[in-house]
Parts: sequence; structure tokens; C-alpha cells
Amino acid sequence: MTSRFQRITPFLWFDHEAEEAARLYVSLFENSRITHVARYTKEVAQASGRKEGDVMTVAFELDGQAFTALNGGPIFKFNESVSLVVQCRSQQEIDHFWNGLVAGGGAESHCGWLKDRYGLSWQIVPEELIRLMTGTEQDKAARAMGAVMQMGKIDLEQIRKAAA
Repeated sequence: MTSRFQRITPFLWFDHEAEEAARLYVSLFENSRITHVARYTKEVAQASGRKEGDVMTVAFELDGQAFTALNGGPIFKFNESVSLVVQCRSQQEIDHFWNGLVAGGGAESHCGWLKDRYGLSWQIVPEELIRLMTGTEQDKAARAMGAVMQMGKIDLEQIRKAAA
């Protein structure tokens, strides 16, 4: 795979689940992989209160987008002020990502939002909805958004019916 320059890389702070989370994420997205795992050295472990040899950071790619996950301890927690948006082409994709991310203790929310088992917020959104919302037919967009506001996991067929 050809290396490309990516100016901005999301950096995700986990307590101790960085590698586990990265493995889950790369299992759900095509064109994804773990690219590097760095471990706490003796010096860094002493300074951070972590155990020497434990995973410190995991570099990974999701559909070609680079991310870094850190096992930084329980000091910081994810919240809804930041979420990762996954644009989907079909109901099958919506179901795949939704079900995979809420599995094992995630929490469903409203309007296509969910939290995975690590507390990271995701938005699982059909690109068809984005086209509707940015199109010129505002009456269709309003009806579609009204339907979305009643949903947890997005139901693309229900959005189509509402828009029509």
C-alpha cells in the first residue's frame, strides 16, 4: 500500500483497551489494518504509572484513514461532543456497522448515533440522507429529517417513504 501524507489524525484516549478497540474497528471496515503497536518502555512506564511492556499506542487505519489509540489510563473519557461519522451506501451497510459497533456492550442512541463498548460515539448515516438534506427540495428534506428524529438505528426505507 502506498503511503500518503495525512495532515490530521484522530487520536483516541482509552483506559487500557486501545488494542482491543483497534482490532474491533479494523474488523468492521474494509481496507483497514493495524499498522503499529508501541509498548511502554521502562522509562515511560515509570513516568506514567503503567506496566513495562503493556501496549501504549496502536496506529491503525479504517478504510485508509489513519488513527492512533493510546492506553492513557482512566483520566479522560469519551463523550458525545466528538463522534465519528460513517457514511453508508445501503441498509446492509448501516446494519453491519451499527450491529458491529453496539455489540458487546455498546449503547444505541437517537438519529443514527451510538456509543460503542468503549464509550466512543459514532454516527451511522446513509449517504442518501446527506444528499436529501443538502438538496434543493427542502420539503422532502424536512420530512426525511422528521422521520430520522424518531429513529435509533437509521431505517433507510422509512426515510424514503417519509421523503416521498
